[in-house]
Amino acid sequence: MPRSILARVRWLGAGRQALVALLVSIAILPNLSAAAAPAQSVAGDDLRAAFATPQDIADGKHVALASCASCHALSGIALARGTPHIAGQRPAYLYAELRVYQAGRRGDSPMNNAVKFLSDDALVKVAAYYASLDPAPPAAASARKASKADPVSAGKDAAQGCSGCHGDTGISETPGMPNLVGLDAKYLAGAIGAYKSGQRKHGMMKTLVSALSDAEINSITLFYALQKPGKAKTPAAGNKAAGKTAATACAGCHGQGGVSTGTAPSLAGQDAQYFAGAMQAYKTGARTEAAMKAPAASLDDTAIKDLAAYFADQAPQPPRVKKPMTTEEVADRCNRCHGVDGNSTDPRTPAIAAQRADYLEPVLRAYRKGDRKSTVMNAMLDGMSDDEISEISAYYSRQKARTVVYVPVPTKP
Repeated sequence: MPRSILARVRWLGAGRQALVALLVSIAILPNLSAAAAPAQSVAGDDLRAAFATPQDIADGKHVALASCASCHALSGIALARGTPHIAGQRPAYLYAELRVYQAGRRGDSPMNNAVKFLSDDALVKVAAYYASLDPAPPAAASARKASKADPVSAGKDAAQGCSGCHGDTGISETPGMPNLVGLDAKYLAGAIGAYKSGQRKHGMMKTLVSALSDAEINSITLFYALQKPGKAKTPAAGNKAAGKTAATACAGCHGQGGVSTGTAPSLAGQDAQYFAGAMQAYKTGARTEAAMKAPAASLDDTAIKDLAAYFADQAPQPPRVKKPMTTEEVADRCNRCHGVDGNSTDPRTPAIAAQRADYLEPVLRAYRKGDRKSTVMNAMLDGMSDDEISEISAYYSRQKARTVVYVPVPTKP
């Protein structure tokens, strides 16, 4: 039978007597989800009110001592890595999660056995007990991770050493220097990596990129991928019309007009001298990409020059790339359900402020993978990288957790 429990809790403050009343609401719904996400009320649910007395809270403490404290501590502030804090957690969420574990919908885990034989009354009382406790403090300063900076700004800073040859935004003004805009970020990262490893021979490039970390390379390629593309501002000798005819053989990999939709690089707007040099390198074997050896070998110098002129004249298009969000931008989205700074005001939605990062990370990865089911959470985490999950987990671990008082509104007669 659907119902809600309104618990009024009293306790003594540390070091002094203080009378505190906490109103918590526990919604027990007929269709509990296995997801650690907001429980969705069904229109027409008849939620009946009941009260948890101070004795009920005391009984909940006994349940906690017997079944929960070995992992979560009697204080609800877990010390073990990967174990969540549950002190001050929203009671409806606690109750719903206990029911999920009791039903075995989270696989085989110690939690299943801990709650397997607890009565519904015991689940209500232990949820109310832990909800009544002061929440965990934010993560210690030594454990904090700085929020990730804007990725485009980071890429721009890292790319400053490239601007002298490739232009401030990756549009070349120097003959022989390639345009870097309009290129897929993964392709460009691979090309930089080839220079770094020596697979592509270019003494100056190897020197310039040898000190770049993988993270810096990824930031640089993201920066260029997000810039407005434009043609190289360099001369292009050759017959564009003849080049257009020859380019029909290139379209299968590099796209119509040199705008690639696959893994091959886009050629539209590319500097003509650089393009011609690359084709000569494929012909001589200085560049060893197998797919390019035969096409390059079939072209004479005039055909290469014509192709270069044609592609240089084509308008490049922005590659399909998703701009990563900053940690604060991700948090803004999370806060829509989980409350400001992770302090949920919905009794059925978990508070995540001051939660252990080493607990949040695997939970978020489980939602991303689909092992935990929630339409909202699965969609929110789709495409999010491990680094972004680590950042947002650390962000919430250092937020101040706050208790919430739920005030019942009398119904009109």
